[in-house]
Amino acid sequence: MKLIVAHDGSECANEALDDLKRAGLPADAEALVVTIAEVWVPMREEGEVAPEIYGPENVASTPMSAHARQGLERAMKLAETAAANIRAAFPGWHVATRVYPESPTWGLLRAADETGTDLIVLGSHGRGALGRIILGSVSQKVLTEARCAVRIGRKGPGIAGAPVRIIVGVDGTPDSHAAVEEIAARSWPAGSTVRVIAVAGVLDLPVAPTLSYDVTEWVVEGVEKERNRMREIVDGAADTLRRAGLNVSAEVIDGAPVPVLLDAARQWGADAIFLGARGHRFMERFLLGSVSSAIAAKAECSVEVVRPRDRAAAEG
Repeated sequence: MKLIVAHDGSECANEALDDLKRAGLPADAEALVVTIAEVWVPMREEGEVAPEIYGPENVASTPMSAHARQGLERAMKLAETAAANIRAAFPGWHVATRVYPESPTWGLLRAADETGTDLIVLGSHGRGALGRIILGSVSQKVLTEARCAVRIGRKGPGIAGAPVRIIVGVDGTPDSHAAVEEIAARSWPAGSTVRVIAVAGVLDLPVAPTLSYDVTEWVVEGVEKERNRMREIVDGAADTLRRAGLNVSAEVIDGAPVPVLLDAARQWGADAIFLGARGHRFMERFLLGSVSSAIAAKAECSVEVVRPRDRAAAEG
C-alpha cells in the first residue's frame, strides 16, 4: 500500500498522524510525507525549470532566493518530524519526504499521480498552505479529482490498539462495494465493529393524503420496494465484513445521507465513516457535490472516501 500524508505541523495535521494508528493499515506500506511551501523558485540559468519536488538531496544545490530556500527548509523540517513519528508508529513502513513549492491542491494531486498512491491522508484543518484543505475549494478539488482514496484524519474517541467503531454508507454501487472491501481487507483490533447503513431517501409521507388513493398506494409500494432493495444491499455488505472477522450490524434508515450518517456517527461515537466515491439516487452526490463536502467538513470523526482500484488505474 502506498500513502501520501499531507503535513503542515498544525495540531490537526498531528491528529491525522495519530489517526493512522486506528485506520487498520498494513504493517508493510510506503508512506510519502508531503509538505507544501508557497514560495517561488526561479528558472535555471540554462532555461530549464528548477526541480518541482524537493528533498535533502537537491534543495541545497538549486539556485533560489534566500526567502525561498528558508521556506523550503522549514517545510522539509516539518516533513522530517512527521516522518519520524510515522516510523516510530510503523517500524515496518518505508517513509520518505518531499516538499512541493506550489498550491496545496495541485501539489498533493500531482504527488499522488506520480507515485501511484492508494490513499491521501489529510488533517481536517491546518495552517498556511494546507489550512484550506477542508474549509474551502482545496478540499473539493482533492476529494473530487484525486484518483485514489482520500482520508480526512481526526482525533477520535478511542486509543491506539482499542477496538474501532466504523460506519460505512452503502447503496449497491461499485464504489460503495469498494468501501466495504477496503474495510474488510484491513487489519483491525479485535472487537472492532462496523455499522453498515443504507439511506433510503423516500418521499415525505405526510403529503400523501393530498394525493389520490391510487397514487398514494403507488408511493407506499415504491417506498417499501426501496427499503427492501436497500436491506438486501446492507445484508450483503454485512456478510462480507463478518467473513473478515468484524462485528457487524446492518440497518436501513429513511432520510438524507448527510444528517443520517452524521447523526449516527455522533451518537454512536464512531471513529471513522467510510464512503464510496460515487453513488446513485440520493447517494449520487457523495463526492460530486454538497453531500461529500458536508460529510468531510462536519463529521466529528475521520472520513475516508474510497474509489475502486480498477477504475482509478484506468483513469490514470
